[in-house]
Amino acid sequence: MTLPGSTVRPVAPDSPGGGLGPVIGPEPTYEILDPAFGACVDPVSWLERLSGGHRWTEGPAYYADLRCLVFSDIPNQKLLRYDEESGAVSVLRASTGHANGNTRDRRGRLVTCEQGARRVVRTEPDGSTTVLADSYRGRRLNSPNDVVVKSDGTIWFTDPSYGIMSDYVGNRAEQEQDTNNVYRIDPDGTITAVADDVVMPNGLAFSPDESLLYVADSAFLTDASAPRHLRRFAVDADNGLADRGVLAEVEPGIPDGFRADTDGRLWVGAGDGVQCFTPDGELIGKIRVPEATANLAFGGPKRNRLYITATSSLYAIYLNVTGAQSP
Repeated sequence: MTLPGSTVRPVAPDSPGGGLGPVIGPEPTYEILDPAFGACVDPVSWLERLSGGHRWTEGPAYYADLRCLVFSDIPNQKLLRYDEESGAVSVLRASTGHANGNTRDRRGRLVTCEQGARRVVRTEPDGSTTVLADSYRGRRLNSPNDVVVKSDGTIWFTDPSYGIMSDYVGNRAEQEQDTNNVYRIDPDGTITAVADDVVMPNGLAFSPDESLLYVADSAFLTDASAPRHLRRFAVDADNGLADRGVLAEVEPGIPDGFRADTDGRLWVGAGDGVQCFTPDGELIGKIRVPEATANLAFGGPKRNRLYITATSSLYAIYLNVTGAQSP
């Protein structure tokens, strides 16, 4: 069984890169800042490099039914597929429009932010794509970055301007929206800007009970005086947002993509790997990764394997927690 649209073209061995397998170095895999983090990790598990030789990996989305992970290589404009059973990496789709963040909707279909094409698309069972959003109030979106789906079927995505700043991860262009927004797409196709005061909205995730939406502001990436923190919003019964302030500052680097586990902890991609925060914003530990981490997703049969997209490589590590995202 293959994903819709998959061409199953194996990536050449030198393309994933050499040195695949356990990542063992002079530093320990984990940095425990609070004893509570010790219960989240397995002391005998190790960080594995599953694939390398890419330009900028992003957007991991797990398919439990197919035992595979879909992820993006933004500059190379490819969606890639990692087979969990064989370890093989193949090209799912080429010439993507600089695909960035990915997720699955409630029917299991792939939803992708194509930041170069300035749109959010859905892959249908026959492999065709449906445009879900490419404009707001008659003007083109900036460059959709990351996306999540709520249990009621609404689709939420961030729209910073990274993809129109250069031709490397998108297509240089003038910004048409006045602000960099967080949007919600309702099942009837209506698009609503739900937050317009995040300087550079990047990764986003719901709390396990969906009462909170967390959004990463990564504006520090291009402006050293700008934020690099996680914002927290309360979600009301009508899917409106109420600002609950800054949850946590993230450094080194910037907060990028992140996910929640079933206990509400946030696992956040940052400049030194993956940082783990409590629901109250306390940093309790880190997973050391040799490259800056862009995004992550929980997978595996028990949903306890953390897949990590980090610059040129795909990594994974088994934890003692379970991911909260679905399907």
